Amino acid sequence: MTDLAKIPVTVITGFLGSGKTTLIRHLMRNPGGKRLAILVNEFGTLGVDGDILKSCADENCPVENIVELANGCICCTVADDFIPTIEALMAMPQRPDHILIETSGLALPKPLLKAFDWPAIRSRITVDGVITLADAEAVAAGRFAPDLDAIAAQRAADDSIDHETPLSEVFEDQVSCADIVLLSKADLAGDAGLAAARSIISAESPRAVPMLAMTDGIIDPRVILGLNSAAEDDIAARPSHHDGEDDHEHDDFDSVSISLPETLDPEVLAESIRRLAREQNILRVKGYVAVKDKPMRLLVQAVGERVRSQFDRPWGDSPRTSQLVVIAERHHIDRAAIEATLGV
Repeated sequence: MTDLAKIPVTVITGFLGSGKTTLIRHLMRNPGGKRLAILVNEFGTLGVDGDILKSCADENCPVENIVELANGCICCTVADDFIPTIEALMAMPQRPDHILIETSGLALPKPLLKAFDWPAIRSRITVDGVITLADAEAVAAGRFAPDLDAIAAQRAADDSIDHETPLSEVFEDQVSCADIVLLSKADLAGDAGLAAARSIISAESPRAVPMLAMTDGIIDPRVILGLNSAAEDDIAARPSHHDGEDDHEHDDFDSVSISLPETLDPEVLAESIRRLAREQNILRVKGYVAVKDKPMRLLVQAVGERVRSQFDRPWGDSPRTSQLVVIAERHHIDRAAIEATLGV
């Protein structure tokens, strides 16, 4: 790459728990000879995704090339956070060949694309493509797509009911912005689920885009990198629910960070997290937990009632501090109730 060549940036978006971090880990292991840099935008102050990625750092993507911007939307802090971070990455002694941006699962991608039009960076970077991940099993179950017939019937019965939820708007905006949609967790969805997910997403998308099935984040990097879409020049073709607004709202969602004592039984904790999803409509839980008499820390990732955990690395000299980030729509966040359910 010459000094005058624009650095390509791939924006990886998708709803909470759709597999963005897993995909990036796969790209880090299979960079195709490229030196990568990664920008992770977390929702909440506990940088779980960034920490996971730093544990996978190597010569193709060293730790200093992995940057976290926590507890803030990068498209809303362009001058203060986003542009200085991009400029710092481009000023490194070994300039990256490709930059990956993992957005928060609650982020609207279009405002971020607009940030690439800022004069300070427009001449030096280009949006190679927007990759949207969609949990095929969840989409097939209709969790983020409204039933238009049912809505029409309900509207006829009560015009005062608001049937559009923030979750569906986030999902639809992410799909509308995509150059490629990756249907993650294809193994859980099965053939029928994949077909249903494709049908739902096609109905939401303003234009035809490729949809590829993917399991465990594994896909040929050549398929999703090097698209040369110059998405910053193609914004008009990517409609959003928030077009025409001067700003976009993040007040629909909130997060709390919960400190826990050491747990005796990870399965008891997992059941408590499932209760949060059932009883308090919690969307996402992630973090690290200390298990009594275990030298390894337990990584916990939950989407709704689907809870996954694994021992990822020794605590070493780090404090054995158990901490979980809990994310939900704002009116469902009740710290006291969450702590009570988790046994704090």
